[in-house]
Amino acid sequence: MNNYYDQLETSDAEQRQINQIEAIRQQLKLAKQKARAYQQLLADVNVEDINNQADFARLPLTRKSSLLELQKGDPPFGGYSAIAPGRLTNIFASPGPIYEPGSDQADFWRFARTLFAAGIRPGDLIHNCFSYHFTPAGAMVESGAKALGCAVIPAGVGQTELQVQTIADLKPQAYVGTPSFLKIILQKADEQNADVSSITRALFGGEALPPSIRDSFVARGIRSQQCYATADLGVIAYESEAQQGLIVDEGVYLEIVRPGSNEPVSDGEVGEVVVTSFNPDYPLIRFATGDLSAVMEGISPCGRTNKRIKGWMGRADQTAKVRGMFIHPEQVDRVIKRHSEISRARLVIEWRDEADQIKLVCETSSQDENLSASIAESFRGIGKLRCEVELVCTGHLVNDGKVIDDIRQYD
Repeated sequence: MNNYYDQLETSDAEQRQINQIEAIRQQLKLAKQKARAYQQLLADVNVEDINNQADFARLPLTRKSSLLELQKGDPPFGGYSAIAPGRLTNIFASPGPIYEPGSDQADFWRFARTLFAAGIRPGDLIHNCFSYHFTPAGAMVESGAKALGCAVIPAGVGQTELQVQTIADLKPQAYVGTPSFLKIILQKADEQNADVSSITRALFGGEALPPSIRDSFVARGIRSQQCYATADLGVIAYESEAQQGLIVDEGVYLEIVRPGSNEPVSDGEVGEVVVTSFNPDYPLIRFATGDLSAVMEGISPCGRTNKRIKGWMGRADQTAKVRGMFIHPEQVDRVIKRHSEISRARLVIEWRDEADQIKLVCETSSQDENLSASIAESFRGIGKLRCEVELVCTGHLVNDGKVIDDIRQYD
């Protein structure tokens, strides 16, 4: 059986660079023609002057953190979409809110390659536990599965008992979703003595995959790999069976830049992930994700020749991803503004009991339990996540400007 999705994965590195520069030129031309935002941003750029990586690195960044305001001024996509009228199929809403498009383009988010690298093959049945509610995660898997020739159970999140029953009845070969939710499903299956052993492959995203969690799945006979994808860019990088770093997807061009600048750093140096997508419908160019990572030396032992990154290594800004959802400082601010009793607040994110735990620490003169419950409900409505609320006296929090404090450490 072929171990690679296509011949691009084993391309000569020098030829790949030549092809990528040509693809960048074509994307620049398309963006200047069809995307209002890039007509302005790239107005002074002569595409024919882009002959190498250094030339391209001089172009301005588009920061994900700026999309909130850009989309307010030019809804729904800030002028970055190039989808022709009549071909827009979806408008998704990720936390923020940040709106992302979907079109009738096959495998819009390029998920088929990643599914294949995880051992999933045409004819397999996939139990898809990414959310189908507002965010595109569920649709991302669906589009890739269709391109690969797989059927999908659109399970989404929640309803654990029904998840177990469905797996036991339909016997899917693969699970796609967050590792924490698969852990919950397996625990429930054990409680009910239900047979869910048909799942032998799992592809994870949306949150970290600590070694202890991966090992527990492997002990049950589940091959477990992860990918790095975003709602706007689709798949950025994916893990192969070698499990030595994440291999950059063939449909994007990736740079690592020094946070706060647009200058690429040396391989091995930690910096901000900047991605250029070759998607003609949503041509994001030098899109600064806010995520930190580093390029690894050499190629993967699996034989795929594209560059590898170390995976997600934190945020260049204070935005954090919790249980598969992004939390922005702006959302914490909205909670504060909703409750006049709060003078300052900080969201603390920890990794405890092999799960993400979040606590909103609020400075206030009140110690009313009803206030705690009200704040928790506000955060759930704004951030789409449950959190613990701790009320502390004024002056308790360090005056360092930090709104989100991510102190997660993985074994």
